[in-house]
Amino acid sequence: MTPPAPRAAYIHVPFCHRRCGYCNFTVLAGHDERIDDYLRALEIELRGLGTPRPVDTLFIGGGTPTRLPLPHWARLLDLVARWFPLRPGGEWTVEGNPEDVSFERVSVAVERGVTRWSLGVQSFLPWKRGFLEREHTGETIDRAIESCRQSGAQVAVDLIFALPDETASDWHSDLDQLLARPVQHVSTYSLTLEKGTAFWSRWYKGLLQPLEEDRQAELYLATRRRLRAAGFQHYEISNFALPGCRCRHNETYWLCGQYDAAGPGAARFVGGVREVNHRSTTTWMRRLFAGDSPVAERETIGAELAARERLIFGLRRLEGIDVREFEEATGFRLDALAGPAIDEFLAAGFLEQSGTTLRLSEPGILVSDTLWPALLG
Repeated sequence: MTPPAPRAAYIHVPFCHRRCGYCNFTVLAGHDERIDDYLRALEIELRGLGTPRPVDTLFIGGGTPTRLPLPHWARLLDLVARWFPLRPGGEWTVEGNPEDVSFERVSVAVERGVTRWSLGVQSFLPWKRGFLEREHTGETIDRAIESCRQSGAQVAVDLIFALPDETASDWHSDLDQLLARPVQHVSTYSLTLEKGTAFWSRWYKGLLQPLEEDRQAELYLATRRRLRAAGFQHYEISNFALPGCRCRHNETYWLCGQYDAAGPGAARFVGGVREVNHRSTTTWMRRLFAGDSPVAERETIGAELAARERLIFGLRRLEGIDVREFEEATGFRLDALAGPAIDEFLAAGFLEQSGTTLRLSEPGILVSDTLWPALLG
């Protein structure tokens, strides 16, 4: 039986003015002259769908999608809307840097159906933005948020904490300024040093010292307290939303639903098969122009691995998983799949169970990344 078509799609736009020191995404920095080629290649890839595929959620990320000049911006949105038309009541998110998000750009997007903006603010504090190599100012942040608000779109903001030498006072100031603005969704991330980034190289050379783990934990727990007290629901390890304002697209990933994708480095999961396009934008374009597949990696996900991934992603959501629903959906008993590891984490206080619901405890949230390998098998 043919599986149902995905009801979610992601489009990757690689262009950036520069690559920030912490960034390990598929980015093409300082090469805006390739934007026309990118759009031409994207159209070729999307034509490969054969027919338009209506979706419930659509996400354009990067890179910096708002880096595109206005005519190219409109062309991108029209192209995506043609091949992935949004169903009634759907959610369409676009990522943007505050310095690019003008009322005119927002209006062009909303006219085409965009309902939600995810702004890469990272911090309201000038010194933190300077360290993170972000170029926007407090004024451009407020202008971007206000432009989105006036358009009627929801506003989501990304913030980064746990910079070297960051104090609790610094982070509380960031949270104070966030809560003073009309924002419906917040994603908070501790600064991560990933191999291949400039920050990782500085750390390797002894030029950058991460914040101590116990201080990182203090800032994270303070975030939970402050945002929950302000009415935000902590619904995924890094994500908080006002009621009714969760990111429905990302929930597709966490609930292990199917999703389509296009663009360099973009990943799709359709019919039990995971594919990832070439991360090199140049290679991705060259292959499409030559009539070849842009896919670099392809993996068929077997039933057991799919069940284990569903377990891990389900536990990332603070609501946890319903054991009976999990077993009915996957065909695997949880005790047979990962019983010893789950028992160990329950005994250690990292997991907690109430009735048929299994979820992370607060101590478990702090160490969650160390739990997943044992559950993955």
